[in-house]
Amino acid sequence: MLTIVPTPIGNLSDITLRALEALKQADIIVCEDTRQTQKLLQHYEITKPLLSYHDHSSVGKVVGIVALLKEGKRVALVSDGGMPLVSDPGFQVVHAALAEELPLEVLPGPSAVTMALVLSGLPTDSFSFFGFLSNKGHKRKNELTALVEREETLIFFESPFRIEKTLCAMREVFGDREAAVARELTKKFEEVLRGNLSELIRDMTQNPRKGEMVVLVSGKNRKSVLLKRKPE
Repeated sequence: MLTIVPTPIGNLSDITLRALEALKQADIIVCEDTRQTQKLLQHYEITKPLLSYHDHSSVGKVVGIVALLKEGKRVALVSDGGMPLVSDPGFQVVHAALAEELPLEVLPGPSAVTMALVLSGLPTDSFSFFGFLSNKGHKRKNELTALVEREETLIFFESPFRIEKTLCAMREVFGDREAAVARELTKKFEEVLRGNLSELIRDMTQNPRKGEMVVLVSGKNRKSVLLKRKPE
């Protein structure tokens, strides 16, 4: 049995009882970073063998995981945080397991995407998630241009090292739309910035932030209930 186990995106208390049970019952845990997963397991006093699997892992690693499943092993697949496969490794493992008609179980759990969406104040009736944009300026602009006519809320992941460039590219392509940046979700310094793109750019320039970020932009011709910022 291959079990996809979501893990906390920051606060370790957010793990579910089913997730803990799956980790305890697993014969082996396939994880993105063994050091990160070990912290979670130690916190809950779980001792299991770990097998590293990430975006740069070889095809042979996938074949090995499938072989374990065929032997009847219970394999739990986790990422460093959140739902595996969503902007995280694991798709090739799931694809290979299904191709062999092996049993697959997916547990519900933490998601930075939906949490940021609800916190943003932007419309939640329809949305699309695009992961990380390209780190190359021209390609990033082309990716954004392809989304100009979309009416749903647009959601992206971004690094603190590229956030200003990304917000500027969004303003150039989308115009000064309403947007939000959610950072360090569920952690001590959780913060959500809301406003139009120009306001967010100014805020990020004046007060650079650290930590993982989720960027949300309103769709074409969509208005939200974002509160207007008070004059400084």
